[in-house]
Amino acid sequence: METFLIKAAQLVAALALLVIIHEFGHYIFARIFGIKVEKFYLFFDPWFSLFKYKPKKSAAQADSDRATWRDTEYGIGWLPLGGYVKIAGMIDESMDKEQMAKPAQPWEFRSKPAYQRLLVMVAGVLMNFVLAILIYAGIAWHWGEKYIPVEKAYEGMDYVEAAKAAGFRDGDIPLLADGHKLDMTNGDYLLDMIEADTVTVLRNHKDTVNIAIPENFIFRLNDDKGFFTYRVPVFVAGVVNGEPADEAGLLPGDRIIKVDTTSTPSYTEFVAELSKRAGKNAGLTVERNGEIATLPIKINDAGKIGITLKPITDIYPVVTRHYTFFESIPKGWEIGTNRLVSYVSSMKYVATAEGAKSLGGFGAIGSMFPEKWNWLSFWEITAFLSVALAFMNILPIPALDGGHIMFLLYEIISRRKPSEKFMEYMQVAGMAFLILLLLYANGNDIYRFVFK
Repeated sequence: METFLIKAAQLVAALALLVIIHEFGHYIFARIFGIKVEKFYLFFDPWFSLFKYKPKKSAAQADSDRATWRDTEYGIGWLPLGGYVKIAGMIDESMDKEQMAKPAQPWEFRSKPAYQRLLVMVAGVLMNFVLAILIYAGIAWHWGEKYIPVEKAYEGMDYVEAAKAAGFRDGDIPLLADGHKLDMTNGDYLLDMIEADTVTVLRNHKDTVNIAIPENFIFRLNDDKGFFTYRVPVFVAGVVNGEPADEAGLLPGDRIIKVDTTSTPSYTEFVAELSKRAGKNAGLTVERNGEIATLPIKINDAGKIGITLKPITDIYPVVTRHYTFFESIPKGWEIGTNRLVSYVSSMKYVATAEGAKSLGGFGAIGSMFPEKWNWLSFWEITAFLSVALAFMNILPIPALDGGHIMFLLYEIISRRKPSEKFMEYMQVAGMAFLILLLLYANGNDIYRFVFK
């Protein structure tokens, strides 16, 4: 339950930030062009709101037709599915037909030139992308860029079952994707491998093997929720007093390389062998100061021996690149644009039958966050979601920003404004499509939770 609440809190915090920034883009550009904004809400407020505030206006301000920030009701809704700004004279999700039936006013959206209306609609997407760049820049400045070069991880990787079915083996070290060296500073190196025709790996520390990547490999990986993880050698960091490891004479710094006669180059294999021998006697082969020794041990009934492990960052060399404030800005731009390109590239899979099955809703998004609050992970995921939100909103679907942009571009090019009745029909159709898509995506989450 605690894990669920932590993930949920991170999800809500990230979405709240992204929604506020997105809607602020629409709000501020509307204000720049003298358009009244009637509502600015985080989350939706059908029937009632959790909080709302409407600034008071003086008598002079009440009689003025000039748009000000006091025209806006600011609030928080109870339905956490996004947020909105209600712009006067605009056909949107509010479907305010009463207002649209009145003569157009100079402070309304519909009275403004097409280019101003276009900028108002583009602003939300632009703000999300700018936010992602700023977050990535902040990460580069504060934390730097840390990674373990794959070629330095001498025990290689542990692969998921789908990857093993494609030809990968535990212990393989990935080197090349279609002949190009994998760049760990590029956050999209995994996608480079997934989309490659051939991946070259180092096997058994001496052989190079080319592995053909199957078509639509990404969908097989989705089922396993990953591709590979770094293998962690079993180095003892500490021994619990009175536990089997203490009684057997294990010491900090020892590396356990075998359980009985079975080699255990990684923690995954080590745990599996201990579980097989729960409550039994065994022999641990350890490497200590360059010498090999075998220690008899009685494994407890839970399959544990009472040790703590060295973290992976104390075993493999970690490369850290630091950025100054001014260096972090172009780095943020680089990461943000790379994430956008890779996200757009991956969307081609969504149009397939397998891709449709992989769609997820809030459950899938929430699962991206770590089980414990980690600020670095939180900001990395939030930045990625900001990129994804920017792209999704620019899609030419009525009811999304991209739908409004599409009709505005038509108006600018053809010099003909679509009728308000047509726009109302398109808005309803777009909203219906988005609701169905939302239900389908979250239905996939429920199905995977129950049956997988």
